[in-house]
Amino acid sequence: MQIAQHWEIPLSNNSNQRDSPHKHFMQNIENQDTPELDTEVASILEHARRAELILVIGNKNYSSWSMRSWLALVAFDIPFKEVRICLDQTDTATRIAEFSQAGRVPILIDGDLTIWDSLAICEYAADLFPEKHLWPSNRAARAMARSICAEMHSGFSALRKSMSMDIRASHPGAGRNAASQADIGRISEIWEECLVKFGAHQFLFGEFSIADAYYAPVVMRFQTYGVFLAPALQAYMERVIAHPAVARWIDEAMAEIEVLPDHQ
Repeated sequence: MQIAQHWEIPLSNNSNQRDSPHKHFMQNIENQDTPELDTEVASILEHARRAELILVIGNKNYSSWSMRSWLALVAFDIPFKEVRICLDQTDTATRIAEFSQAGRVPILIDGDLTIWDSLAICEYAADLFPEKHLWPSNRAARAMARSICAEMHSGFSALRKSMSMDIRASHPGAGRNAASQADIGRISEIWEECLVKFGAHQFLFGEFSIADAYYAPVVMRFQTYGVFLAPALQAYMERVIAHPAVARWIDEAMAEIEVLPDHQ
């Protein structure tokens, strides 16, 4: 399994970097005109100029969107350099803006190209490495996999609001209300249909795919908040947790020390 190199971004003292887009950094590096850049950021972006993939993520304990893109790369042995930015800090916006003006993680940098949406990152990786089959090979399965990822991408707001991802925590029974329970029911329907039609009782579409990476943070939520499902779905959750890429993310989340107040 690919081991991503890890970078931590220090706080920059240059407030002008807030409005500096990634392309501007790349041009500065190429012109060797970098005194205004933080040294660490300049080094990272120099790697990007050499067309090495860089994935910028948030805290592994809390950032579900980061988890999705990271799993899609790690599970398929796609090499990249990891940059972790702690969320909800006074300098978080400035540090993210050093890589993208969208203001959110994850961010994938490939040379001069910046992709700043988790699903777009997964799609880009699938296009970049078609031989790795990040999506199911079967056309019908692939269409359904994309559909359920799109539904996760745009839906389940009640679950996100009431049961935010916090891998280190244990809050059995918390966050339950009519809306979040409806989301849990819908996710259960999705998993059951996929496993029956395509999963052969393994992952949602047989082999681990972007779809499983996309629902892995839900598995984390269900574990934190003590959501128990039908035996077949519970077994699916256990297989996701045991997947080497997911297990590694969990281990690294457990090793983090930051505590974000909004999650307490």
